[in-house]
Amino acid sequence: MSKLPELSIDLLTRSHDRSQFDCGIESLNRYLMTQATQDVRRHLAHVYVMTGGEAGIVGYFTLSAGHIEHEHLPLSERKKLPRYPIPAALIGRIAIDRRFQGRGLARTLLGDALRRALTLSESLGIYAIVVDAMDEAAASFYGKFGFLPLTDSTLHLYLPVKTVKDAT
Repeated sequence: MSKLPELSIDLLTRSHDRSQFDCGIESLNRYLMTQATQDVRRHLAHVYVMTGGEAGIVGYFTLSAGHIEHEHLPLSERKKLPRYPIPAALIGRIAIDRRFQGRGLARTLLGDALRRALTLSESLGIYAIVVDAMDEAAASFYGKFGFLPLTDSTLHLYLPVKTVKDAT
């Protein structure tokens, strides 16, 4: 197991070497290699990379604007909210390079994404943070941090900003 280098999380730039990144999931690897820079340039998402010296990119996540369809919220939440799409921050992807998996770095990336979403909520209306888990294991990971399933899919999860704020 590789020793963990000193890590930092910054916006993806063209100068980041993405060629060695491999999280074991081809779609996540391909996104970082071929589409991430385009999404940033088009203002579709911000891509944040965790880097560490010679290790290069250790992990990444994406953050963008999104929404939750009112009818996809649990009834208890729907009763308190207007009947139109509810503003949200979307964590689109989180991935950790295979060399560094199993060390809590996904938790570190998620924490950073939640802090950024909370900061955004101070100047932009955001009711919740949303994720689309790739599978039940990923949904379970998010569930450990308080994410709740929406009614349209057990893999479509949300975490009210208030929950994040109360936890800080």
